[in-house]
Amino acid sequence: MSKVIPGRYTAHMEGSFVVFVIGFRINKWWAVHKWLPVMNAMSPMLQELYRNKEELGFMDGTYHFSGKGLTLIQYWRSFEHLEHYARHGANHLKAWRDFNRKIGTGGDVGIFHETYLVPEGQYECLYNNMPRFGLAKAGAHVPATGRRETASRRLGREGEPAVPTPPNP
Repeated sequence: MSKVIPGRYTAHMEGSFVVFVIGFRINKWWAVHKWLPVMNAMSPMLQELYRNKEELGFMDGTYHFSGKGLTLIQYWRSFEHLEHYARHGANHLKAWRDFNRKIGTGGDVGIFHETYLVPEGQYECLYNNMPRFGLAKAGAHVPATGRRETASRRLGREGEPAVPTPPNP
């Protein structure tokens, strides 16, 4: 389990970046022969990404299981890095081809993705008594004080705290 860091923190990202949300949904639980290969294809892709982070432009990700599937939130240096991996990553291409050939539009299992291009400085986040997580794990984990104390300030605007902010330990 990750170590909890007491206090209020935010993330600092250099330049623009991409948030990529991807996952699969099990639509028919009894079709194990359809969704299990989709689930099993995730691990080789994730291993490939984490082994080659710098080269691929992959910064980090978080993973969330639900009763119906898996959602991954990933952070990438650029859309070009993400697209290059999608079109040329050996494990991704195999999984993509297998899905289209074996599942197609049959409906037993679904896959999805959403891509968000985030311009420099156009994001804000807060992590209170949390381990390094999300953007703060993909980028720099910094105290949410001063110009970073409120959501408005983190976005470069003005804004006083609505309630008193406890000091970081």
